Amino acid sequence: MKYVIEDLRKEIDRKKLPVIRIEIDYELMTLYDAMQANDNVQIIKSKEKLKKLRRQLLELSRKE
Repeated sequence: MKYVIEDLRKEIDRKKLPVIRIEIDYELMTLYDAMQANDNVQIIKSKEKLKKLRRQLLELSRKE
């Protein structure tokens, strides 16, 4: 039973990876737009979100 649950978690993690990569791409576009507009508030928000997404991506990558 333990191995079945572990395999299910790995499968869920594998499905999350592409979603996180898409979110990173989107947030990079948002950051670029904010930099072009000199929107300092959005720049800070985008950088924080990118840090969070990066941590998630690294955690999932390590589990594989």
